[in-house]
Amino acid sequence: MSTRLLVIDDEESICEILKYNLEKGGYHVDMAFSAEEALEMDLTPYDLFIVDIMMERLSGFDFAKRLRNSSATEETPIIFCSALNGEDDTVMGLNIGADDYITKPFKISEMTARVNAVLRRTQIARRAREAAAATIAGDSALEPQIAYQGLRIDPNDKICSLDGEKIALTKTELEILAFFLTHRNRIYSREEIIRHVWADDVVVTNRTIDTNITRLRKKIGRYGNNIETRLGFGYGFKEKD
Repeated sequence: MSTRLLVIDDEESICEILKYNLEKGGYHVDMAFSAEEALEMDLTPYDLFIVDIMMERLSGFDFAKRLRNSSATEETPIIFCSALNGEDDTVMGLNIGADDYITKPFKISEMTARVNAVLRRTQIARRAREAAAATIAGDSALEPQIAYQGLRIDPNDKICSLDGEKIALTKTELEILAFFLTHRNRIYSREEIIRHVWADDVVVTNRTIDTNITRLRKKIGRYGNNIETRLGFGYGFKEKD
């Protein structure tokens, strides 16, 4: 679907010139010869508004304020195109929420370049918002529980339970148990356990691993026997009938 633009200007010749040249650039362009006419249209499909300021009855500034006060068009970019070339006019237009301000008379090449630039910035900003929203949604998704028989870990609440009763594990103990339960029936070296459980910048000794696993065995009751030791190799969690 092509990008849709709406040109709003009470000078029909300006509208026709912009429509002809912007459509040569691949855009679909509609025209309105007053702000009132534009407000009677469905404005939601448009990707950009090019708006004159000095129009009878409702000015381009007032029209733009209405766009910005509507949830349907509050983010649709606006380019003001006006014979008003004072600094105060430009500042007012930008403060209202316009994305660019072009003074008449203008060169078609400049107008086309400004339109392309505004739409490009808008698309980049939209993709960034969508990526951020996707990241937030992904971060907020619930992780599945980790379980072996009566031993269960809720990775969302960081809680471990034994036969439905919470047991108090330290952060390290919980992470070691979670690693073991998700990598069952294999013996891991101390170095492998360190890589999976501890941060890269933390110095961990073999004694630290042995101490944590000893405490963990005691806390998880009958499942402590599932944590097996292979002298000279390391530790692992083995399934047992």
